[in-house]
Amino acid sequence: MKKPMEGMVRCSANYVPLSPISFLERSAVVYGERLSIVYGDVSYTWRQTRERCVRLASALSQSGVSRGDVVAAIAPNIPAMYELHFGVPMAGAVLCTLNIRYDSTTVSVLLRHSEAKVIFIDSQFLSVVEGAFKILSKQVSKLPLLILVSDPNQPSSCTKNSPSIYQESEYESFLALGKLNFEVRRPEDEWEPISLNYTSGTTSSPKGVIYSHRGAYLNSLAAALLNDMRSMPVYLWCVPMFHCNGWCLTWAIAAQGGTNVCLRNVTAKGIFDNICRHR
Repeated sequence: MKKPMEGMVRCSANYVPLSPISFLERSAVVYGERLSIVYGDVSYTWRQTRERCVRLASALSQSGVSRGDVVAAIAPNIPAMYELHFGVPMAGAVLCTLNIRYDSTTVSVLLRHSEAKVIFIDSQFLSVVEGAFKILSKQVSKLPLLILVSDPNQPSSCTKNSPSIYQESEYESFLALGKLNFEVRRPEDEWEPISLNYTSGTTSSPKGVIYSHRGAYLNSLAAALLNDMRSMPVYLWCVPMFHCNGWCLTWAIAAQGGTNVCLRNVTAKGIFDNICRHR
């Protein structure tokens, strides 16, 4: 067995576990004032996106989310869904994005199987989670904390007049609880999980698949390379972010310092309008 070359000592200067978190941290410095997210009249720069993700990670930590805990989400391609791809792992947790077409029964099964501590839910799909919680309440002693993501452009399905069986917070209010000086929880080992995805259950019950920080990092760069993605691209989101984490393009766009153009509903008009507006 060969001896290591003299002076070869692993340290922070020559070894850091691979993680997509570093994509956001770099873009906040290199592309700080460049647009990171555009959604209708809402827009953020990479510096602002990093700050929002740090606040999100901090708020999750204050809510009792620890390293390795699962945080679920049901939402279309909106800014909050993008931020969750960084904010959740920055809290040391595992992101579980669920298909927006699941019914209440399936959602209840996956929330129980994943043991999710928190679920972020777009207001359009609140009734699905309410149904899932009613099923879960008969099976578990504690329901996940629910964070409602409101969209000013969409009618809310929230039923405030009915008695609630869950704790609820609103997304922007939840972010406001976070601290900017929060110490980001980078993975201690790049093999640690960053996301938990479920199949659609076409042939049987949905099955879980885990991405590691290393796998997500490498696949993000591979996605950019194989798509001939240049630096600072403008990317229109038609692939669902909930599907395989948008084929890891959620993280790849950050690696390239690009602009994420979010599209709630994939329609021909929405696609062409955004192409014209954002070139």
